[in-house]
Amino acid sequence: TIEAARPGASARPARSPEATSPPANAAFTADGSAASASSSELALREYMNEAASAASGHAADSAPAPSCVVGDGDVQYSQYTGEEQLQSIIDLISLDLSEPYSIFTYRYFINQWPHLCFVATAAGATVGAIVCKADRHRSGTMRGYIAMLAVHKSMRQRGMGSQLVQLAVRAMQPTCDEVVLETEVTNLGALRLYEGLGFVRDKRLHKYYLNGNDAFRLKVWFTLDGDVPVPVLAPQQ
Repeated sequence: TIEAARPGASARPARSPEATSPPANAAFTADGSAASASSSELALREYMNEAASAASGHAADSAPAPSCVVGDGDVQYSQYTGEEQLQSIIDLISLDLSEPYSIFTYRYFINQWPHLCFVATAAGATVGAIVCKADRHRSGTMRGYIAMLAVHKSMRQRGMGSQLVQLAVRAMQPTCDEVVLETEVTNLGALRLYEGLGFVRDKRLHKYYLNGNDAFRLKVWFTLDGDVPVPVLAPQQ
C-alpha cells in the first residue's frame, strides 16, 4: 500500500487597471496584501491547471452522477465514476510511488472493484484517491484490501486520508470480514492514520518492498453484528 502522509483562500481584492500586478507566485492575505505562496500551494496550482487542461478534452462527455458523494468544504468525495477519472488517479498516485505500477495494475483493481475506489476533488482536480478490492482469502474469510492511498502534498493535514479510508472501509463492510493493507515500517504518518482508525499491526513482512524496507501488515476486523470499528463519518448532506 502506498500512503502519502498528504486552506480556504480569501477572495482576491479589486484593484485599479493601472495597479502593479503582483508576482505570479503571490497569494493574498486576509487584508488583501500580496504574500509569497508556499511551494505546496504553487504545486497544487500547477497540478490543478494541468488537470483542468486534461479534463477539457472530456467536456463533451458528461460523467454519470456518482452514487456516493460527501462534501467537506471545498473538497468533494465520491466513488469512481468511469474511465475519464483513471488518468488523474494514476497521475496523483504516481507522485509518491516508491515502486512503479503499470496501467494493468490500476485497471485490475479499478475495473473489477470500481465501487471500492473513491476520489477527492477540489476545483476540478483529483487531490486524493483510494483504491481497494474485496475477495475471498485462502483462509475462507472475505477480505477487503486497501491497495493504494494518496493525497496531494498540498492538501495534507486536512483529514482527507482518514475520510477516504473510512469511505472505503464502510463500502467493504457489507461483504467483508476484515480489511488489510501493507505500509512501510518507516511510514510513521501512515501508521498513525491507520492505527487511529482502529487498524492493528498483524505481521511484519521482511524486505517486502523493492527498496529493501520491511512492511507492517495492518488489519481491522468487523464485529459479528456488522458494526464498523472505525469512527463514523459525519452525516451526509
